[in-house]
Amino acid sequence: MTVGIPKEIKTQEHRVSMIPSSVGELTRRGHRVLVQTQAGAGASYPDESYLAQGAEIVGTAEEVFAQSELIVKVKEPQASEVAMLNEQHTLFTYLHLAADKHLTETLVASGCTAIAYETIEVNNRLPLLEPMSEIAGRMSSIVGSYHLAKHRGGRGTLLGGVPGVAPGRVVVIGGGTAGVNAARVATGIGADVSILEVDFDRMRFLDITMEGAHTVFSNEANLSDLLPRVDLVIGAVLVPGAAAPKLITREMLKMMQPGSVFVDIAVDQGGCAETTRPTTHDEPTYYEEDVLHYCVANMPGAYSRTSTQALNNCTQRWTTLIADEGVAAACKIRPELLGGINCTGGKLTCPPVGEAHDLASVDPAELITG
Repeated sequence: MTVGIPKEIKTQEHRVSMIPSSVGELTRRGHRVLVQTQAGAGASYPDESYLAQGAEIVGTAEEVFAQSELIVKVKEPQASEVAMLNEQHTLFTYLHLAADKHLTETLVASGCTAIAYETIEVNNRLPLLEPMSEIAGRMSSIVGSYHLAKHRGGRGTLLGGVPGVAPGRVVVIGGGTAGVNAARVATGIGADVSILEVDFDRMRFLDITMEGAHTVFSNEANLSDLLPRVDLVIGAVLVPGAAAPKLITREMLKMMQPGSVFVDIAVDQGGCAETTRPTTHDEPTYYEEDVLHYCVANMPGAYSRTSTQALNNCTQRWTTLIADEGVAAACKIRPELLGGINCTGGKLTCPPVGEAHDLASVDPAELITG
């Protein structure tokens, strides 16, 4: 199979979908791998490192798409990339379609088979999403703390406090992978941390393992009670494949102190606040109701080398399986892959995305395995 690795073109996206050693695994198995020139430069992987692993370096994305059957990316395809997709392509990447109806409709119309990292579920886990959730979670406390500085537009609160001065207060909404990592860094800084969660078994686990953090049952009343006293709110909720629930309304936001900070990790899925809108690393923040919002839609892209390596640790075996067997046979070997198929043959195949946009969806098994 011919596998294509285009250079990411989303604003300030420096990750690359495959590291040289992953490419080497494919070429040793007889696959042809096309890498767009400078695709790995943002993660400190020069073209020469791919050539050494048997890849071919090509000059443009058009060449990659025209010659490849399997396109492996990091972020959702941009408009110019969607225009190059057709029914001969399998696209393997993060999609987050529930946040973008236009992308959903155009991707479906292309006829390609699009497989989303974030909707492949194995034993009630999302193994291809977890490494980026870990990085985004850890980042959220770092960037939130930084933007609390007065010169960055925040209240001027040091989260860790000092002797004689109480630490800042952090509320993490969601006790999953991103939330746990956010709380771990925030408690490490010395902040007063509360984690809102709805799953009692998860709360018991967090209570035992997260020394220094408090667990609070997640509902509107408890969140409203915390907001007037908080310095940093981190939104870390996730419903696999679906739009994030809007847990913070504009009226609730008004309860927060001017200059407090809200970091929405869930922005890829539409965000968990009514006031969330995607931002970039170039212009990461904006104010709503005097609260500084940080809503960068590709947070891990800032730490591109670490993120690329962590992503490849999880995606390589799936990429190899698809390249070796093709999508239909790969789904028979690993049925969990069916859950990753968001569209194929001109049909939407992810029900949560259909519900988010009021679009009809079908079972991918009917189209892939007959």
